[in-house]
Amino acid sequence: MTTDTPTHHLPDGRPIPHFTGDERRMLESWLDFHRATLELKCAGLDDAQVRLAAAEPSELTLLGLVQHLAECERNWFQRMAGGLELPPVYGEGNESGYGLDAGRGIGEALSVWRREIARGREVCAGRALESVGRIADGPMAGVEVSFRWVLIHMIEEYARHNGHADILREHIDGLTGA
Repeated sequence: MTTDTPTHHLPDGRPIPHFTGDERRMLESWLDFHRATLELKCAGLDDAQVRLAAAEPSELTLLGLVQHLAECERNWFQRMAGGLELPPVYGEGNESGYGLDAGRGIGEALSVWRREIARGREVCAGRALESVGRIADGPMAGVEVSFRWVLIHMIEEYARHNGHADILREHIDGLTGA
């Protein structure tokens, strides 16, 4: 994946997705926008706050979302598109990433998440949108997916979870929007 960044940013620092250009550049800029939105939702919160769930019976937290999206980054860009055999980021038994560890705070989780993004970019650099990988496990194991599909899926994955993050953040301190 390229690291071409838009020259324009929103007042909150997030990159504005490209309005023109080739398809890959536009898809990657939307994914970068959504990544920055997740990070913004966690900004200024302490470890106790990012562990707060918004609505019972859900145990969903901002910390869990960051960890989950680190797993998604590894799964889709490195394992599926890149064909690498890698263990889950947070170990067997926490394949979703949602499980929290008392010793892991938001700083560490964000560092791990950024590392997975960077590694995915390395693995997928120069990969054609039409290139094909395979779903590694689960009920769809072995199904072929194009790199284009992976990018679109990850935009959808972040957009959906950023909606969750918005609700969580509003519950924590009333901050809404973005």
